[in-house]
Amino acid sequence: MLRGDIVVVDYQKGNLQSVVRSVNAVGGSAFASSDPADIAAASAVILPGVGSFEDAMASLKASGQADAIVETIAKGTPFLGICLGLQVLFTRGAEHAAASSFGGEWVPGLGVLRGSVTRLESDRLKVPHVGWDQAHLTEHGRRCPLFVDVPDGANLYFTHSFALADDVDADVVATRTHYARSFASAVWRDNVFGVQFHPEKSSRVGLALLGNFVNVARG
Repeated sequence: MLRGDIVVVDYQKGNLQSVVRSVNAVGGSAFASSDPADIAAASAVILPGVGSFEDAMASLKASGQADAIVETIAKGTPFLGICLGLQVLFTRGAEHAAASSFGGEWVPGLGVLRGSVTRLESDRLKVPHVGWDQAHLTEHGRRCPLFVDVPDGANLYFTHSFALADDVDADVVATRTHYARSFASAVWRDNVFGVQFHPEKSSRVGLALLGNFVNVARG
């Protein structure tokens, strides 16, 4: 790799350069790429994104990025999914595109982790969930390399209408957040990390999280 060792996957789903800038600000060497070959060769991969689950999966599959991501994860490359990038790691999602042609209730995800993504529903709270909220560490999360020196209940920036459902395996849940319902807001299994919030928009704590991921990438 000539431009950096951390690839931020470009699948036309937004805010790539803010992630690249934040990673580089904490000592990483990152660049955005849509090329599956760059994903395969990376020392670490970040999948950010905003938008619908169905649109994201269609783009990842059509570009060959989906296969590259799954294969890269399987060989042990550190991986971080942010917001929509977290959600597509799971088995299935209920969020369809605005002009959906998909025939079923559920849209298949990458299937790296087991569980579903469903809409936040509330008669009292506004959805989408936008703004600062707390991430509460689980016992698993206290051991997670992403949360080294990050306090329990840290305030982080969210913007989403869909979140992980209760069928997510409890042993991968690193943090939980309570809004409309209690949902897993960060997950970790081996080399796979995912966060529902946006660390690149979360000030000092978000930069600390990205710095921890850079440390993981560097071994």
